[in-house]
Amino acid sequence: MVTGDQSAVIAFLADACTHGGAEVERIDTHSAVVFLAGPVAYKLKRAVLFDYLDFSTPDRRRLMCEAEVRLNRRTAPTLYHGVLPVTREADGSLALGGRGEPVDWVVVMQRFPQDALFDRLAAAGRLDVSLMPALAAAVARCHASAETRPDHGGTAGMLWVIDGNAAGFADQGADILDAGGCEELTACARRELARCASLLEGRRAAGFVRHGHGDLHLRNIVLHEGAPTLFDCIEFDDRIACADVLYDLAFLLMDLWRRGLPRHANVVWNAYLSTAGVFDGLALLPLFLSCRAAVRAKTSATAARLQADTAARGELEALAREYLVMARAFLGPPGASLVAIGGLSGTGKSTVAFGVAPNVGPVPGAVVIRSDEIRKQMCGVPAAQRLGPEAYTAEMSVRVYDAILARAAVVVGQGHSAVVDAVFARADERAAVERCARECGVPFAGLWLEAPEAVLVSRVAQRQHDASDADAAVVRLQQHRVTGAVAWPHVDASGSAADVLLAVRDRLPSRANSQ
Repeated sequence: MVTGDQSAVIAFLADACTHGGAEVERIDTHSAVVFLAGPVAYKLKRAVLFDYLDFSTPDRRRLMCEAEVRLNRRTAPTLYHGVLPVTREADGSLALGGRGEPVDWVVVMQRFPQDALFDRLAAAGRLDVSLMPALAAAVARCHASAETRPDHGGTAGMLWVIDGNAAGFADQGADILDAGGCEELTACARRELARCASLLEGRRAAGFVRHGHGDLHLRNIVLHEGAPTLFDCIEFDDRIACADVLYDLAFLLMDLWRRGLPRHANVVWNAYLSTAGVFDGLALLPLFLSCRAAVRAKTSATAARLQADTAARGELEALAREYLVMARAFLGPPGASLVAIGGLSGTGKSTVAFGVAPNVGPVPGAVVIRSDEIRKQMCGVPAAQRLGPEAYTAEMSVRVYDAILARAAVVVGQGHSAVVDAVFARADERAAVERCARECGVPFAGLWLEAPEAVLVSRVAQRQHDASDADAAVVRLQQHRVTGAVAWPHVDASGSAADVLLAVRDRLPSRANSQ
């Protein structure tokens, strides 16, 4: 509902004279109008009142502008300059930050190129997967420093989301979305919520419900000063912004997946888990992904109803239906499995592991467990820091493999797949990972990569900033440490990464679900 007339303020902000003659570009959303002028962006909150958003009065808009700047400075301090009043001067004219009575308020931001937005980069096919570890690190930092909010989230918080989606389907999506499909999705989501209730409550009690971003999709991420930067978080409703950190992350994973970027989603997923170091919430991801897609189905249907242009309305209706199908598919059978990639250093185990991970198990693919990273974590050093010989004793190797299997059991025990990347030179190490899969009741696939020694030596010599410490001497030593006949299928790893991945995928089961 519109609660006030802002036409004079909008005309003032759209006038080039207000900005020293700079050309003004205007961007409209349902809750704001943004004016781009020179190096600055001015964001005016619309005078509206919805059930989830109150910008109804100038004072309320001031409070929300201040909250927007304060919250977004957590992740984008150089983008958010502050808040300015639009004032009515003594002569009746309007001014930005004048001495007169404030009639409205704007958020002042640094302007950035629109083609630096991650949704634009993705649409153009230019969103480089190499940016994903930095993006995951930015999200993890946001969550690590965010205020803990145990008064939100948990079972009640997710039930609020599910019930809100159901109400939205009935109210706004009745003539757009299949009623039976909506009812089935809601019923499935409620069953999954009941199944996960104790885990949700346990994580809430443990501090995993935090004041996060709340709207973490690609349009709210920009490549700024060479780094992925999160902005435009939710400032108007703590029920949306305060949730389990994995629910916050799920919006990003879902958006990447829908855009046909499964590798990007899997890299973000693995990098986030590696940074956060917590693996006990994985069973919640199907519900979280489904709820995020359902919210998008609801909001897309609402936008379609408000769209006057026939073609644009049709596109939004199709998008709403696509999200509804995704939301239901995310709650399908989990199809967990355990995959082991073995071979000497230089065979490309990590490349293969990350290459196959997006296609193994539930969305967003398998968790990759690298022996090199586990070893560095156990020694308390960064992944790229080299370790001394004391970190590679027989006793230490036993501890590393035990830790690998423990993590794999946690992952597959929660319905997700794991891909283990380790040498697996010893017969007992290979037997142990197979036994882990049997005890967890999940399918197992093991692959052994091999290549001539000269190829391996050449590859390890070219490594930079990698968790592996192996060099040519290690490769030569490993040749004599393989014990027992390796019964796993052998794959020639001497070719290009693309050729090896193609050969490997032919030997692995296809994705158990169809997203």
